[in-house]
Amino acid sequence: MLKIYNTLTRAKEEFKLIKEGRVSFYQCGPTVYWTQHIGNMRAMVMADLIRRTLEYLGNDVTFVRNYTDVGHLLGDNQGDADTGEDRMDKSAKQEGKVPQEIADKYIKIFEEDTRALNVLSPTHMPRATSYIPQIQEMIGVLIDKGYAYITQKAVYFDVSRAKDYNKLNKQNLEETREGAGSGEVQDPEKKNSQDFVLWFFKTGVHSTALQTWESPFGVGFPGWHIECSAMIKSLLGDTIDIHMGGVEHISIHHTNEIAQSESANDAPLANYWLHNEHLTVDGKKMAKSEGTGYALSEITDRGCDPLALRYFFLQAHYHSKQNFTWDALEAAGVAYKRLLSIVYSLRQNKESSMVTGGKEDKRQEYLSEVRKALEDDFNIPQVLAIAWEAAKSNLPPQDKLDLLLDFDRVLGLGLDKAPPKPEFERTPQEVEELVRKRNEYRRVNQYQEADKIRQEIEKLGYEVSDTTKFGSDVRRKK
Repeated sequence: MLKIYNTLTRAKEEFKLIKEGRVSFYQCGPTVYWTQHIGNMRAMVMADLIRRTLEYLGNDVTFVRNYTDVGHLLGDNQGDADTGEDRMDKSAKQEGKVPQEIADKYIKIFEEDTRALNVLSPTHMPRATSYIPQIQEMIGVLIDKGYAYITQKAVYFDVSRAKDYNKLNKQNLEETREGAGSGEVQDPEKKNSQDFVLWFFKTGVHSTALQTWESPFGVGFPGWHIECSAMIKSLLGDTIDIHMGGVEHISIHHTNEIAQSESANDAPLANYWLHNEHLTVDGKKMAKSEGTGYALSEITDRGCDPLALRYFFLQAHYHSKQNFTWDALEAAGVAYKRLLSIVYSLRQNKESSMVTGGKEDKRQEYLSEVRKALEDDFNIPQVLAIAWEAAKSNLPPQDKLDLLLDFDRVLGLGLDKAPPKPEFERTPQEVEELVRKRNEYRRVNQYQEADKIRQEIEKLGYEVSDTTKFGSDVRRKK
């Protein structure tokens, strides 16, 4: 019995599907105006783990993750997504390109990064600009039903007409941020300060917008919130099983999605709302402006395998914050390489499994424990711990290998493709600790000290070299 923590109810609930054996799952994807940092990529991995779990438990999952390539303004950094300049426009002007070129460039980088992290490709990856007719149709429905109104500057959703507008963020309407959705220039025709934009007109601060479309209401472009609602309805239907995003989406973006979708469709938008917590850096917010918005390329440039970063992500629950440090990443890389070496060793051992007696009971116990962990709100860290326990157990090698590969259907560490190369030969813990210290000296440019440690490693019968894919490669001297 799968139980999921539902942000909507602030409780862990039994997961009941709309259609037996079939899961409709939507994740708010990136705004493709720049390279996503590893905090964003953690969110992608978390959703991937949940999708893999749902499939592991026997479900057919239709997974949609969108690309926002218009309408996401800069104001959400201040708690208001409807203010400031369009991110796509700003990036296009900075790089001397048109918005579509910007979208193509950063979608390509994003998809390369998700592949490197072994994130399964979504069933659908819609771009907001490809759903303008559907967006306009939903806005038209909201206008016709009296939930939206038109001013000289925009089409707004009337928050006062929404049923239980703050049911997700649990705020009183009066507590909602003053001026939310007000636009960069105050609109005197706006009815309520909390009303948010469905369609911006090409006027005022948006008179030079680079992406606009004709519409029954006037030339302009969609607001950020309406895009997700239209894509969900088009690809998954009025009501879906799971809607996922970051915790930053709760207060405004997802609250507004619910209001407009449920007003237009007369049906719940999603039965379960999941929100992943943030990745911090040295205990502080990960931010490009602070120089800590590390891209995956910055991780790999230091010689780290992307799957070592995935391994690092596996160590924290999606609903918990996780703190990134270079030491923690290095430790994850060591553990990941050790796991690969175990798989390599098990593959070399041709001993067959004895599936009788206590050992078979133990094998089944591991399978049961993993399923129990997964059914407890996707407890991936516990699954990783069980995998290690199984790897160190006295089960026959083939059983251990089968278990690790089975668990990896969820963990996604690519153990089934682990290359049988000598660099994965297991090294003593003493040597690995010396390698860790050497890497630390190299990181702070103390190469003389690093070279001394290299000599210590060589005295123990090992040699170390630096690779671009697996970091410090250690192997026994020939």
